Amino acid sequence: MSILKTTNLTKKFGKFTALDGVNLELNKGEVLGFIGPNGAGKSTTIRVLLGILKATEGEVSIFDKDAWSDAVEIHKRIAYVPGDVNLWPNLTGGEVIDLFAKLRGSSNTKKRDELIEKFDLDPTKKCRTYSKGNRQKIALIAAFSSDADLYILDEPTSGLDPLMENVFQECVRDVKSEGKSVLLSSHILSEVEKLCDRVSIIRQGEIIESGSLNELRHLTRTQMLVETREPLGQLGNLKGIYAIQKKGQSTSFQIDSNEIDNVIKYLSQFGIVKLESAPPTLEELFMRHYEGTEDRVGAGGTD
Repeated sequence: MSILKTTNLTKKFGKFTALDGVNLELNKGEVLGFIGPNGAGKSTTIRVLLGILKATEGEVSIFDKDAWSDAVEIHKRIAYVPGDVNLWPNLTGGEVIDLFAKLRGSSNTKKRDELIEKFDLDPTKKCRTYSKGNRQKIALIAAFSSDADLYILDEPTSGLDPLMENVFQECVRDVKSEGKSVLLSSHILSEVEKLCDRVSIIRQGEIIESGSLNELRHLTRTQMLVETREPLGQLGNLKGIYAIQKKGQSTSFQIDSNEIDNVIKYLSQFGIVKLESAPPTLEELFMRHYEGTEDRVGAGGTD
């Protein structure tokens, strides 16, 4: 069941096209990772979803309602966390959390108190004294203590330390287990990799890839480490081999996923003693899209 869907979403600012035919879909109980470099169009997309900006062209629906004309109704069922939280300086953290709860018309004080403890927040301090990380905690506590159906999180862990990032990841898993949906825009690719069912990659206002992590693995290479009884032959002559490095008796290299079978057959003739492989990380996948041409190590082809 589709919770959020954009169809050919286009947003222009004068002659500049910020979003060009963006198609996104988020289903019930799913976590969708939305990644791309600064200026790619992530925040513009999110502002359109929130009804802050009106799409120039295309359709944007949340809960089968129009994101622009039905924004007030939609907001009753969503929780939003921006990457840079601004708060009322003279209110305490606890007062801000309670204010957000009252604005939503619902308050789960037990859940709120549990999250305050989990995020290690002192709610009695004035907001003007909080660090960026603590301001972020307030927004996250307010969001996750609400009974939302959709969580839109735009760089939500900006300023959090690694321990608090783990708490955040627990919160996302908890709401997912309750059948809620999450749109997660993040630069922390390991975070996206741990949490997301599917990923959409945006570049210069266009979605260039969408799919599950397994479906996107073909875009990058697997890291392999091999040790053989006999010295390896000209590994660099094989198709799909990159970044060869010899370390004593071991040789490490990167390999295009569709060439793994051929390479293992080749390696087996030298007597494999040890073979390790690591699937490509989302970070490698991401860099493959945005970096320029990469020099091939060894003969036998180019990218």
